[in-house]
Amino acid sequence: MTVGILAYGSLISDPGQEIKDARIATKKDIKTPFNVEYARSSSKRDGAPTLVPVEDGVSVNAQIFVLNVDETEAANRLYRREIHKVGSGREYEPKENPGKDTIVVECVRNFEGIDAVLYTKIAATIDPLTPENLAKLAIESAKERRDGKDGITYLMDAKRHGIETLLSREYEQEILRQLGVEDLTNALAAARSA
Repeated sequence: MTVGILAYGSLISDPGQEIKDARIATKKDIKTPFNVEYARSSSKRDGAPTLVPVEDGVSVNAQIFVLNVDETEAANRLYRREIHKVGSGREYEPKENPGKDTIVVECVRNFEGIDAVLYTKIAATIDPLTPENLAKLAIESAKERRDGKDGITYLMDAKRHGIETLLSREYEQEILRQLGVEDLTNALAAARSA
């Protein structure tokens, strides 16, 4: 049985050591089998908007990391990566009634030639979901962080991987407008110096 992990956000650039160690192939140029948007304010990124599955959105560019472990171990490694506990040995345990901060590991069967493709699902929390609000959250996170875990860097990484949502362009333009700059690199510098 083939097992993979679907990456459509920061997981592409930063899968964590356990997933890297198990990866035997990467399938590129695929689309998520669900809609995605910058709809969650991440507490681990000082409120930065992050990509999550949503009903109202679009399918985006993604990759599948094909692993040499079984489905249970793949779920454990994905879960540990998401809770920032890589190497801890913690195991994923599904919750009957997940809350808004519960990480849920879902599975798509027989997707892109892989028997089981796992991905994380976590609730959208940004309301109202507007370019103005996304930009404000991204800028505030960039003022606080110097480690690349801010919203502007997250958006730049997503763009580099060809990920475009319904709000991507307006979100980017709003960051530039609010900071009075021409591009995201200058936006990051401006936010950090504010």
